[in-house]
Amino acid sequence: MKIHIKGGRLVDPRHGLDAPRDLFIAAGRIVGIGAAPDGFSANRVIDARGLVVAPGIVDLAARLREPGFEHKATLESEMRAAVAGGVTTLVVPPDTDPPLDEPGLVEMLKHRAKSLNLAHLHPLGALTARMEGERLAELAELRDAGCVAFSQANAPLPGTEVLWRALQYAATFGYGVWLQPQDPSLARGGVAHDGEVATRLGLGGIPSFAETIALATVLSLVRITGTRVHFCRLSTAEGVAMVRAAKREGLPVSADVAANHVHLSDIDIGWFDAHFHLVPPLRSIRDRDALRAGLADGTIDAICSDHTPVDEDAKLLPFAESEPGAVGLELLLPLTLKWAADAKVSLVDALARITSDPARVLRIGTGHLGAGQVADVCVFDPAAHVRVTPEWLRSQGKNTPFLGYELPGAVRYTLVAGHVVHEAPLA
Repeated sequence: MKIHIKGGRLVDPRHGLDAPRDLFIAAGRIVGIGAAPDGFSANRVIDARGLVVAPGIVDLAARLREPGFEHKATLESEMRAAVAGGVTTLVVPPDTDPPLDEPGLVEMLKHRAKSLNLAHLHPLGALTARMEGERLAELAELRDAGCVAFSQANAPLPGTEVLWRALQYAATFGYGVWLQPQDPSLARGGVAHDGEVATRLGLGGIPSFAETIALATVLSLVRITGTRVHFCRLSTAEGVAMVRAAKREGLPVSADVAANHVHLSDIDIGWFDAHFHLVPPLRSIRDRDALRAGLADGTIDAICSDHTPVDEDAKLLPFAESEPGAVGLELLLPLTLKWAADAKVSLVDALARITSDPARVLRIGTGHLGAGQVADVCVFDPAAHVRVTPEWLRSQGKNTPFLGYELPGAVRYTLVAGHVVHEAPLA
């Protein structure tokens, strides 16, 4: 299939490009930018006048709920939600049931994803067997099966010694380790930020230093081992400052933030709205503003959806008993554009946080529109707004704090490896 995307505003953060350019695709790859190669004859022309033509979105955290939680969502439903949101590359945490600690499970998941012929899927392998934190999983075998890095997701490690051994092993073979910085003993029993709102509502609090103490421990071990570590879902101002200092020191670290935390704070919990029950918890306005500033100056490398479908019954429980998490695959682009508008960040820099920068964290070749590159493309209307309703969401989960919001950025076309996998009808 030869495709000509015509008349669009091509925005490619990796190459610093923001200009009117046509894009030419053949055999699943980009074969021309601006001018067609000799002899090119398109099978299809996509009219992109008034639209932005960008690299496909790279999401560093999306729970697709298979295997084990198919009552909450399925691989097919969530991958269709992904491409509807312009997401062409997904990183899947290992906290499935059973967890991704066996090569056969990883291979099965990748095979299932490939058979759907939608987005690219990259699993994170479990750092420890059964994610119990006692002994390391077979990391080399998991890597051979297709794991891009290793993580405990939200499962705690009971002691620092296991973490030290894991980082030593990972450093020996050049593996990346992805960690959510939260001290389990300090977070135990907490469901909200330890502040005035939690006190007023009588909710168990998780203090900010639960994050910073965990960060300090990991950073100390990174200095010793030299392991490449990615910090998942920063939530505090102090955490941002610590990562900023670590980068200035030259430590091999990176970080992401969930799109929800870029816009919301603990005040938004209101009167026990379980849609705002997230991990890590929504923190203070000061923390939220520090996260936004960290994104703007590059301290935080990427915005992710932290997509976590939860069935309706689990969100109808009292706040403290409800299951944490929110869907976000279809909201990642709109929430990024909203942040950019609020923070007066350029479209090039904003899109970098969901395309080229997360691709760099992953060490994969996607996230840009260079000649010869696999044609993963998102074509969207930056001026159009979407209204977030249960009916609009393609995800099987309808749990999001943004229900009822109108957000900028409507995806018109998503291409994966040169194939149109999503096409939205014009309103």
